Amino acid sequence: QVQLVESGGGLVQPGGYLRLSCAASGSIDSRYVMGWYRHAPGKQRELVAVIRSGGRTSYAQSVKDRFTISRDNAKNTVYLQMNSLKPEDTAVYSCNAFLGPDGYWGQGTQVTVSS
Repeated sequence: QVQLVESGGGLVQPGGYLRLSCAASGSIDSRYVMGWYRHAPGKQRELVAVIRSGGRTSYAQSVKDRFTISRDNAKNTVYLQMNSLKPEDTAVYSCNAFLGPDGYWGQGTQVTVSS
């Protein structure tokens, strides 16, 4: 059974940092493209960062130079290091894995940036 389980969300002050983790199990392996999305109230879901099987990464302009996506294939885990957090980064962050026609989502983790 395929599962993506996110962790690491929480409440942080502006300028602070968090590291999100997404642990994958089941048939998901290093071939999968892994991404982090976020969904804030009243806004459309946004692709934050993606990492491909070869390690190439892409970022939304709004998080470039502040967020870093990485993966540990031995642990089947993807990370999102978020630095210099801003109130507008507040959202539910979800992990996604896809390969060809197969796509999977985690349940999401809440990130709140507030003083």
